Amino acid sequence: MRRWRRTTYLAEELRCGDVAVIGSEEYADWSEQLLLWEKVEARLPEYLVEVGLRESGDATPFDGRALVSLLRARLSEAAAKADGDYPDNDELFIDPDTGVPKLKPRRAAKPGKSAERLELALKERTPERSLLGIVARTAYWIEWWHRFEPASGNDPKLKDPFGRYVFTTFVKGTNMTFAEAARHIAGVSAHELPVAARRHVTTARLNEALTDVVNAHAKLDMSRVWGNGTTAAADGTHMDTYLDNLLAKTSVRYGAVGGIAYHHISDLYIALFTHFVPCGAWEPVYIIEGLLKNASEAQPGTIHADTQGQSYPVFALAHLLGIDLMPRIRNWKDCLFFRLSRTTVYEHMTPCSRSPAAT
Repeated sequence: MRRWRRTTYLAEELRCGDVAVIGSEEYADWSEQLLLWEKVEARLPEYLVEVGLRESGDATPFDGRALVSLLRARLSEAAAKADGDYPDNDELFIDPDTGVPKLKPRRAAKPGKSAERLELALKERTPERSLLGIVARTAYWIEWWHRFEPASGNDPKLKDPFGRYVFTTFVKGTNMTFAEAARHIAGVSAHELPVAARRHVTTARLNEALTDVVNAHAKLDMSRVWGNGTTAAADGTHMDTYLDNLLAKTSVRYGAVGGIAYHHISDLYIALFTHFVPCGAWEPVYIIEGLLKNASEAQPGTIHADTQGQSYPVFALAHLLGIDLMPRIRNWKDCLFFRLSRTTVYEHMTPCSRSPAAT
């Protein structure tokens, strides 16, 4: 009983970040990963230009006051533009008496005749593929399966490494059990299939294979029809897990034990990165981390999320990293909107019943 309690306490401290593990990447001491201030000062001018906080060639000192001055100037420009565009905005209405903003609901337009003809043409010309066949085709053309190998780096010593890695990826990706897969795959037992997953596949190698697929997908002409890779959306999906897992918790929202698979989906319609996070964790932290760990050629600068993807600290951190965080905010009409100063008056967005100093 005492051993069980100690294990439970240790798991909770690891999850909260109060305990670090030497040599661990996931549960290491974050303070040891920070750069020395001397290195920060040397790289700061170039970094400020890269994230859009300073113009190229500007050598003026940059400190907290300079940042506040820059933010005030951008707030003034954004507010002036919003006020000037308000009369032509058919979807936003601000009550002149209360100042409460309201958005008109959007209704999707019915598909036109040309869209219906396009859908029929795509169905006629696009043959139906099985999911396992798609995994095998991508493995053959992109050769992402070469990323997997034993930890020693030696030959995999598998009769058919291509087939085994494809089957392993398919089984794990669809959340099947190896016993279920073995019943449908001739010549492979439920004991042989997990070998590649346990000994040849790691999280780092899986991310490398994912990067290969994303880069190949970004080169397709069809992917550019949907977007240009500069925008992404982040959202989570509940996944069932075993109880003896550091990330496993009971989700109040889903009513089951498990974790959250937090995905970053590019506007190219492909997943860039996936985190597995505990239930109940505030998701904005993982928005930033997922973008920083994305090693593909698709590097989005604008990220959309739901209400769980917004918080004051993460808004500030995203701005300092040059990321446009644009979450959907539930009940945003109840939020407080600050003006640049008490004396600032807007022509269209100032309620009539309030004085400028009280608005």
